[in-house]
Amino acid sequence: MPTSKDARRSLENRFRSLRGLAEEPRPHKGWIRAIRDALAMSRKELGDRIGVSQQAVAEFEASETLGGIQLDTLKRVAEGLECDVFYFLVPRRDLNEMVYDRAMYQARKYLSSVAHHSRLEDQQLEEARELDQLRDLAERYIDRRGLWSERSDT
Repeated sequence: MPTSKDARRSLENRFRSLRGLAEEPRPHKGWIRAIRDALAMSRKELGDRIGVSQQAVAEFEASETLGGIQLDTLKRVAEGLECDVFYFLVPRRDLNEMVYDRAMYQARKYLSSVAHHSRLEDQQLEEARELDQLRDLAERYIDRRGLWSERSDT
């Protein structure tokens, strides 16, 4: 059974090529309008191809530019334009980095409560040892259930 680490590695390999695409801006008037114009296809012609009115096509184009078009509608319009729709979620950062940062956050949160009690007992750790302890705890948190929970019992 693949581990979370294996899944992250596999996804990151796929994301390498997609990250560049994700940075490409959408045409000012949207993809539907840009492709329709490039094909010299009127709204009426596209509407006829997908079984909707010219007004509906105008609404689809407006909805796309506002970022509110539904995925099933976009697929339907794409079919009329003889296009494919590709749907991706591309993380802004490396998945391993996201998991490690979250594990460090949880470890810091846990150790800050422990450090508070230690200070009360005058048992503070030296700074380098605290950092090692933080990293060790974070490594144990990686891939544990509850890592993304806000509860303090991670």
